[in-house]
Amino acid sequence: MNKQLKAVIFDLDGVITDTAEYHFIAWKQLAEELGITFDRAFNEQLKGVSRMESLERILALGSQADRYTMAEKEALAHKKNEHYKQLIARMTPDDLLPGILDLLRELKRQNIKIGLASASKNAFTVIERLQIGAYFDTIVDAAKVKNSKPHPEIFLTAAEQLGVHPSTCIGVEDAQAGVAAIKAANMFAIGVGDKEALKEADYIVETTADLTYDAIVRAFYRE
Repeated sequence: MNKQLKAVIFDLDGVITDTAEYHFIAWKQLAEELGITFDRAFNEQLKGVSRMESLERILALGSQADRYTMAEKEALAHKKNEHYKQLIARMTPDDLLPGILDLLRELKRQNIKIGLASASKNAFTVIERLQIGAYFDTIVDAAKVKNSKPHPEIFLTAAEQLGVHPSTCIGVEDAQAGVAAIKAANMFAIGVGDKEALKEADYIVETTADLTYDAIVRAFYRE
């Protein structure tokens, strides 16, 4: 089959930068205020999951799922987000993960379109803080996406906004739900991180430093 690479669509957390630590700090503070013991192991279950769904999981962990009204839950999620926003306001271009800037530059040079498919409603702020907005041809507005990963909606939306067919795209993710979303969108999936957790990906790298233009192009055409 004669296929052509036209676009690379990135997740944000754990791929372009690591805001996961800021999420962890903000969720941990909220959980502790509610008397819920929250650790890094449980935090792994929140990666790639929406804010409200994350809150539901934390409340369930503390057997408090039925204690709050929907309005109260929204207020709790808002409180967490305000704390998170204070933390990410301190981000700088130094917070870019290794190799990412080189990859973005090379994709631009090769006229490959670049998209962002992040569940984070703060994605625009983070991209601005990292000073890489100029590289992106499109950033999907997470607030307008109805179905969260592993549903493919966000990746399909990115492809649509870029004007490319999903089969001509590479998706890059660090979470299992994200990789499943890329595959469901009929795209080539690259996983960053744990081989076992990301085994559904078409190509896996241990760290972003291994995400070179040559490596991902070779993997895409070899498939």
